[in-house]
Formats: sequence, C-alpha cells, structure tokens
Amino acid sequence: EVQLQASGGGLVQAGGSLTLSCAASGFTSVDYAIGWFRQAPGKEREAVSCVSSNDGSNYTPDSVKGRFTISSDNAKNTVHLQMNGLRLDDTATYYCALAEGRYSCRGADCYLLCEPYEYNYWGQGTQVTVSS
Repeated sequence: EVQLQASGGGLVQAGGSLTLSCAASGFTSVDYAIGWFRQAPGKEREAVSCVSSNDGSNYTPDSVKGRFTISSDNAKNTVHLQMNGLRLDDTATYYCALAEGRYSCRGADCYLLCEPYEYNYWGQGTQVTVSS
C-alpha cells in the first residue's frame, strides 16, 4: 500500500519560511514523480513543485519560483519543500502526491508530470497559514 505522509505545516508570519516534508512508502517502482500541490478554500488545487525520481529533474511554476525549492532524499524516500518569503496568498492546505511514471511525452517534447490529475496517490495534507 502506497502511503504519503506530509508534515511541517504551521502558522508563520509573512516573509517567513517553512519546510514541508513528504515521506513515501509502499511504492516499489523506481520510475515515479512526487509533487507538492496546494488548495486554498474556494480555489482549485494547483501545483507547487514536482520532482522526478532518479534524475532529480524538477518543475516549479512561476507563481512560487524563486521562493520555493523542492529537493529529494532518495535514500529516505523523502521529498522536502523549502518555502521562503511566504505571502498571505500562500495560505492553503498543502498535499504531497505520487505519480506512476515521471514524464509525459508528445513526440520529442517531454515534460515532468506536475498536474493534479496526473498523480495517483495522495497524502493527507498539511495546513500552511501565513499571517500578516
């Protein structure tokens, strides 16, 4: 059984930092991606950052690029999300998820899986609240 355990959320003042961790277990393939997603009340779930197993390639959308950094510790099957310069609009429930596979390709163009619908397993979420 695949399990994803997210931790590290909390209350932080604007401009502060938090590090989220996602511990994955029960997945035997070496070909997967782990992503962080977030969902604020009344909004759709959106990608925050994703990382590929093995080669470490990653994708971070412009909305958080330069502030959020994803990293993986393959030996511990753990993915971290370092969040700096937190803003009020970063307040959301953050989820980690695992995708079976790493890339989607159309011809010679391949991209790292980083859309919510591309992910097969989800953790329980951890709340991040940024206060002014």
